[in-house]
Amino acid sequence: MSAAFTVIVAGRDAPLWLAAAALARALGASGVRVEAVELPSALAPVDVYATFPALEALHAQLRIDEAGLLRATGGSLTLGQNFVELEAGQSPELHPGVRRGTVRVSPQPQPPFLHAYGSAGARIGEDEFFPHWVKARAHGLNVPLDDFSLTAAAARHGRLMLPDDQSAGYGRCDYGYHLPAIPYSRLLREAAIHNGVTVHTADRVIAERQGETIAALDLGEGQRLAGDLFVDTGGALDADFLSWRGHFPADRVLTAAGPAFASLPVYAENRAGPTGWTALQPSRPATCVTHAWSSAHASDEEALAAATTASGLPLTGAVIRTLDPGRPAQPWTGNQVMLGARFDPVHGLDLLGLQVSLVQLLADFPAGAGFAAERDAYNHATTEALDRLRDFQSAHYALARYAGPFWEGAREVSPDLAHAIALFRARGELAPFEEENLPPDSWRALFLGHGVEPESWPPAIDRASPEEVKAQFRRMLGFVREQVLRQPMQDAWLARLAAPQS
Repeated sequence: MSAAFTVIVAGRDAPLWLAAAALARALGASGVRVEAVELPSALAPVDVYATFPALEALHAQLRIDEAGLLRATGGSLTLGQNFVELEAGQSPELHPGVRRGTVRVSPQPQPPFLHAYGSAGARIGEDEFFPHWVKARAHGLNVPLDDFSLTAAAARHGRLMLPDDQSAGYGRCDYGYHLPAIPYSRLLREAAIHNGVTVHTADRVIAERQGETIAALDLGEGQRLAGDLFVDTGGALDADFLSWRGHFPADRVLTAAGPAFASLPVYAENRAGPTGWTALQPSRPATCVTHAWSSAHASDEEALAAATTASGLPLTGAVIRTLDPGRPAQPWTGNQVMLGARFDPVHGLDLLGLQVSLVQLLADFPAGAGFAAERDAYNHATTEALDRLRDFQSAHYALARYAGPFWEGAREVSPDLAHAIALFRARGELAPFEEENLPPDSWRALFLGHGVEPESWPPAIDRASPEEVKAQFRRMLGFVREQVLRQPMQDAWLARLAAPQS
């Protein structure tokens, strides 16, 4: 790689700084120069980044200390997302220990389910746990899958599950974050500068093009920035987008702040109503409330009222934005690379999509001036990976049995998703996809939570005797109970982080 190779990263807020810092950290030693063009922030004080567990690994690469991150942002950990259906117009019950009002659900609601960030059960001999659980349930077992999951069981008991050697020997325990967006972006900006990123600010950018190639960016006021590769972290540069509108019913999203909980919950909650859904994402300064809906079924004023009712909280600082989900038709064209996609807000995949694209870009980073082969590899892998994340989100809408006009319209289902649903229903297996970035447990939680019940199981597991399986199940349940009781409450754990360091 030539020492003169320059990467220009354009965008705003956390996506800009994550990408710029990661590129500088990974490539700076090889002589690559990274410059960031910072556009005006699109964040409001009420915004929170709700993240998946994979972000922790990126933080580690950037040498971001977790304790310092949580202290600087007022953030918290989250063990997953709980999905419930509430009857419109009723005051809901909140997380354990912070109850207000009474739950009132529709006459035949879809049962709630928890998408926990961890695995369930341990291997039995050479086999995975899950097919044994499917078989046992067909023979009368009445123990939920969550009871075998350290993460899910801890969440249900209002405790964190912090991985250690004992839990690692049993199964995967992960957590994500709820990070107030403005202080998080500020911390990432400092990390990018620390890693050698040169920062330029601009109100807007115009790409000076020669065919598909960008020669430079016009930043206004006589500023012109030339480079070899231009990276767009959020629509700063022109790109053709492939619409995902047919997969998602929501075209409007509201974010607002409610009071912080007296006892900080360890998971987020998504509450389905007849005209949309409302998510509560707790952090220490406040509770971020996100409400997504279709303008065909509710006005902005009605949506704010629905969010207030569904959350059970007094809301302030409401901001309403338009949703237009989709991905770049070709993420890399010429010397311009687009990271991530415009996701629906359910599940909070924005930063994960950016991270997936960023990791792929580092894998395919050009070794010289001509990079057609790297571009083709990136486009193939990235489009498949982003479409897979889209399918996970769209499955929530396609499979949900919630009542109300928002949920009743047919949703577009991709052939890959249709195949995945059919295979899981047939024998509890997950379709193998090369560009998969979600763990199997996330797909299982989603499918089971929406009533996709496996009708059979792989016959190879029948070699284990019922007595052996029962003994293993009892051992696992005892281990989970024992480990959960050892875990701290989030408030106590965060208080220890905030204590002066001796």
